[in-house]
Amino acid sequence: MIKGSYVALVTPFKNNEIDYNAFELLLDFHIENKTDGILLCGTTGESPALAGDEKERFIRFGIARCKGKIPVMVGTGTNNLSHTLAATERAQSWGADSALVITPYYNKPNQTGLYHYFKAVSDHTDIPLIIYNVPGRTGVNISSETLLKLAEECSSIIGIKEASGDLTKISRIVRDADEDFSVLSGEDDLNYAVLCSGGKGVISVTANIVPAEIRQLVSLCEQHKYTDALQIHLELLELNSALFIETNPIPVKAALHMMGKITDEIRLPLFHLNDKNLSVLQKTLSKYNLIKD
Repeated sequence: MIKGSYVALVTPFKNNEIDYNAFELLLDFHIENKTDGILLCGTTGESPALAGDEKERFIRFGIARCKGKIPVMVGTGTNNLSHTLAATERAQSWGADSALVITPYYNKPNQTGLYHYFKAVSDHTDIPLIIYNVPGRTGVNISSETLLKLAEECSSIIGIKEASGDLTKISRIVRDADEDFSVLSGEDDLNYAVLCSGGKGVISVTANIVPAEIRQLVSLCEQHKYTDALQIHLELLELNSALFIETNPIPVKAALHMMGKITDEIRLPLFHLNDKNLSVLQKTLSKYNLIKD
């Protein structure tokens, strides 16, 4: 079972190359703060902007650094089945613990197409699979019925990262899926609501900045200490909002730069925060004592 606080890790750059010194320090930061798992090459990791050769080196480096210390999930999904299968098989051969497979973007498949697509990925790979549902990015929303059918028929599909914002749908999945199927929050604003609805954990952007607090939020919900968890959720509201003031991962990378953890680089077509939003983010981080004025 996948559970707990996973961080959707950024990919640090320096002079338009992956900054492996910063990457190593980020991994150590999460190991020290007892983050439950690392997601590499997700949306927050700017996977569309990574070339194949540098992506391989990056993933292999991360897996080697984390081996025996913290599980590694790798984003392997594309809108091309052959590419997805190849990427998933490679991630498994490199030692990844699980793979995150996004719903095919741009193609806009129907539910039957989604079912057969994910079934094919499951049939042709052995690694545990997490389906990633983020219709705001992909233009397609996997239904609870399709997801539950896949969960029942495909033993390697062990969870879903849900970023649709549909709490009714999430509740249906929790109610009707097997107990060991993991529903993971993919929206930091809804982490508390998903956990209270039976979610097993989160894949968090905010955890890049405050990993201990996100892990504590998840842990308290696991212990059914919902009042204490609510307090953390409320305390993080403003920070969560600031980290999505523009398209992810633009704000979170700016925040990590302000905190002195990475160089201020992001790859086109993404671009830096405008001055107004940069000021909002800076004031928010200062309010949380994450940077000095």
